[in-house]
Amino acid sequence: MLIPGRPLMMNSVTDEMNLLHHPPAHHLVMRDIGEEIDLEIGPGEDDPSFTSTPLVVSQEPTSSEEPEEQKALLLVSHTLSEDQDLTKLQQMKRKKKVVKKWREEWAETYKWAYVDMNEGTTRIFCSVCREYGRKHRRNPYGNEGSRNMQMSALEEHNNSLLHKEALRLQMASKDKSLPIVDRPIYVKSLMSKTAGSIVEAVFRRDPHDVEFIQSVQEVIHSLEPVLVKNSQYVHILERLLEPERMIVFRVPWVDDKGEPHVNRGFRVQFSQALGPCRGGLRFHPRMNLSIAKFLGFEQTLKNALSPYKLGGAGGGSDFDPKGKSDNEIMRFCQSFMDELYRYLGPDQDLPAEDMGVGPREMGYLFGQYRRLAGGHFQGNFTGPKIFWSGSSLRTEATGYGLVFFARLLLAEMNKELKGLRCAVSGSGKIAMHVIEKLLSCGAIPITVSDTKGYLLDEDGFDYVKFSVLRDIKAQQRSLRDYLKSYTRARYFEDAKPWNERCDIAFPCASQNEIEQTDALGLVNSGCRILIEGSNMPCRPQAIDILRKGKVLIAPAKSAGAGGVAVGELELNHEYNLMHWSAEDFESKLQEMIKQTYEKSIKEANSYGFPKDSPEALVHGGNISAFLNLAQAMIDQGCV
Repeated sequence: MLIPGRPLMMNSVTDEMNLLHHPPAHHLVMRDIGEEIDLEIGPGEDDPSFTSTPLVVSQEPTSSEEPEEQKALLLVSHTLSEDQDLTKLQQMKRKKKVVKKWREEWAETYKWAYVDMNEGTTRIFCSVCREYGRKHRRNPYGNEGSRNMQMSALEEHNNSLLHKEALRLQMASKDKSLPIVDRPIYVKSLMSKTAGSIVEAVFRRDPHDVEFIQSVQEVIHSLEPVLVKNSQYVHILERLLEPERMIVFRVPWVDDKGEPHVNRGFRVQFSQALGPCRGGLRFHPRMNLSIAKFLGFEQTLKNALSPYKLGGAGGGSDFDPKGKSDNEIMRFCQSFMDELYRYLGPDQDLPAEDMGVGPREMGYLFGQYRRLAGGHFQGNFTGPKIFWSGSSLRTEATGYGLVFFARLLLAEMNKELKGLRCAVSGSGKIAMHVIEKLLSCGAIPITVSDTKGYLLDEDGFDYVKFSVLRDIKAQQRSLRDYLKSYTRARYFEDAKPWNERCDIAFPCASQNEIEQTDALGLVNSGCRILIEGSNMPCRPQAIDILRKGKVLIAPAKSAGAGGVAVGELELNHEYNLMHWSAEDFESKLQEMIKQTYEKSIKEANSYGFPKDSPEALVHGGNISAFLNLAQAMIDQGCV
């Protein structure tokens, strides 16, 4: 016998049968584990209204002391009177009832679902997508049949794309150290159905790889006219978007106190169609497989845009080198290489530096690689101040190349870099070399930043001030210490430098550092050129704002080609950069930058993007890189 006002407990098969024959006259929504819900089941999957009906947000009763009938009425709509609700409920009741018992293993699923009325029928909606029924392929809780059928439908719902995203958000909310994604993935509008279907396929296959999907969307947006012109490239692009090899492994290590730790290592060898893989290793606590794939994809296109035959890769670990001793970093790097070394080699993969990986880390990594590989001394790691890399100039290549690219763009506008105010983010190797070269060109760099804020010197940095900055970074001190020497400067906590008055912006910190509000700040501050120093520094919404504001964007694929070029020269025995003067090195670097620029503009014009368009360089670079890769993939067959 059922007692009104108390939770319904299923203790036996007889109780369940009694409940089916004598259902209570009220509706319930969210209940605790062990309780049940009673749903009015509507027309079901065959109802044509499944795909076109509007959604109504339900509200739960706030007081447990209210009569049960009033609770049911409030669930239908809080705007209707009690008499109206009773009348409607009586009209909507169906003979068929489904009783489902809340179980421990179902609890997480139901937490992300809710019950609501839709055109006179009780439905179960997903809390993430606010959809029901066919939106999840099937009603996730089943409309009819045995409990086995309902469990099967529930299992299908648990495996669905939208439910997995809900669980990922839930797990992120439990662990504050994990990146919490508080916004849906931004989907660009595409003109062609073909391009849209490719993006949809990537999203279905890798729904949690936010950074990778963002990078793919940008490239496909550029390639739309290419796909329309030649449908053969559709299948090539589909193959290209799946990495050749993804390696995920455990990295155990012991700290100085003797306590064991474990991190996760990644290496994504994205494409070897043009040659052996080349790409950075990043050590950062937020590193994950999505970022490794995004870095590998960007590096693949960047290398394809260069004049050299190189594939692309990316990787690293969620290990944080900050605050670690040299011995701890050495032990971690050795453990990292214990697993990765078997996938490396001069003709297979060539790791390079990235965020959190400098000469010290590269030295430890190569030393362990050499020991494990049998003592072969032929080096295949690239980085500065390492005697097997062959060059002490490579560290400047990427930063100098960004400034040379900016100077090239200004020359096309009949302007020069001298006297222009430049906002720089980051304070790593690339950012510091950007500032150094800006000073030599007569520009006025005014900002640098770190993870806690940014430093502003309205008078601009000069060589003496730059020397102070370099010493601060070498000693791993805070940028705030700069204020002890120059009191007129200011440091802004938890802020970015994009609202400061500037002519050119050099984002050199990390991906997605420029949000919508930052883009508005850049446009309002008078910025006219943005040179990407880091990979994908702008969110898609920010890019839209910058383009509408007529800000010319130089993509990292083109502007950052300097590092790729010099890295290849290091490995070419016909060149010995140790015998080059600084002037020869810069001359060669400028020549490579110019070739990349001209190639991008040529392809942009070929596919209808005029030279003076703010997005010409982005689209032209993506198209040129893809065509090089596509031709190689066509020549090699379906492999």
